Amino acid sequence: MSQTIHYLDSESLAFPPTHLALSDPNGLLALGGDLTPRRLVAAYQHGIFPWYNTGEPIMWWSPSPRAIILLDKIKINRTLAKFIRKKLYHVTLNQNFDHVLACCADAPFRNEGTWIIEEMKLAYMRLHELGFAHSIEVWQDDELVGGLYGVAINGYFSGESMFYKKNNASKVALIGLTNLLKTLGISFIDCQILNPFLQDMGCIEIPRKNFLQLQQAAITKIVPNNFWQPRSLAV
Repeated sequence: MSQTIHYLDSESLAFPPTHLALSDPNGLLALGGDLTPRRLVAAYQHGIFPWYNTGEPIMWWSPSPRAIILLDKIKINRTLAKFIRKKLYHVTLNQNFDHVLACCADAPFRNEGTWIIEEMKLAYMRLHELGFAHSIEVWQDDELVGGLYGVAINGYFSGESMFYKKNNASKVALIGLTNLLKTLGISFIDCQILNPFLQDMGCIEIPRKNFLQLQQAAITKIVPNNFWQPRSLAV
């Protein structure tokens, strides 16, 4: 059966139903549109995210299966637990979003290049200013050595990218986020697409239908107004 590429209407924020996403490439739902805050929020409200490279049209994705971490199933092996107990790092929330974003875009392990191009940076910085995008920072003394950022709508958090400059720093960032979300009874992090790092941390894949059920339940969970205020986090 042939599949149709959907093009977004510049005058509308509506996306096609996610079950119409292509199977090859997996999850490609639509092309075009823009990266305005209104469209990005509308996308994340339906579990859709942008991902594309320089010179390509904006691509919107809803893959199946979908990668998630169930927070009560995150894996912390003995070696990592021992490292954390040494307290070599400290973790903060939303204290340097722009720096985390820049480091994720320029992470040395991204040999294939980055999708965090300039227009994406500007779009997520704007989302951060509006209270939808957030960063976790990992510090060794005064040096930023790791972190992650993502988009949160109520109790739904979709992780976008992470980086590390020193051992275990991105793992510590993920654990810091996990501990934070657990304080509100949030059950999972949307990791979008599985990779070996995430799998080692306990990430699993579930069908899109199951993901959207979890996602829609999470998005109705109201969080306190001060939940994302900059502060130190426990690890």
